[in-house]
Amino acid sequence: MTTTQRPMRADARRNYGRLLAAARDAFAEHGTEASLEDIARSAEVGIGTLYRHFPTRRALLEAVLHDGIATIDARARELLESPSPEEALLVWLRHLVAHATTYRGLAATLMSSIRDPSSELHGSCETMQRNGDRLLANAQRAGAIRPEVTGADLVKLVNAIAWAGEHGGGDADRLLDLLTDGLRTRDR
Repeated sequence: MTTTQRPMRADARRNYGRLLAAARDAFAEHGTEASLEDIARSAEVGIGTLYRHFPTRRALLEAVLHDGIATIDARARELLESPSPEEALLVWLRHLVAHATTYRGLAATLMSSIRDPSSELHGSCETMQRNGDRLLANAQRAGAIRPEVTGADLVKLVNAIAWAGEHGGGDADRLLDLLTDGLRTRDR
């Protein structure tokens, strides 16, 4: 037996939208650890309303990041058709770094979410890693990327670059350039 979800009432839809907008602003200003109480207050709803829509901080973050994650997923599928598998992988890595630096604290949250199947962000993280695995495999088959590199390595390295960038550890583009030089096969 399947259950169907009832459509949201108009006031619930308004509250949902206001919570997302307030969360985007709060995460942009204060990072992923922004106060949920402040988000609810800014959205002019009670904390109970926030928790009814988003039972955890990560559920709220997943909703806020949804469009960006969908864009990265779509871009990865497009890049799989690229005539240059190496360039496709590098473009995707740049998109991933940009995503992981959307909000202060996001890189650490993403890394912990990929290891935690109960996290609301886990599925999105797995999708990004699967896309990376496919792009990486194409680049490795083309002989452009070292064969010992794994998709998990890429996700960890990209998140490390994002984390370093948000903690004053350097320019993400420069660090990504250094990373990609290290990924290439030695005979190139």
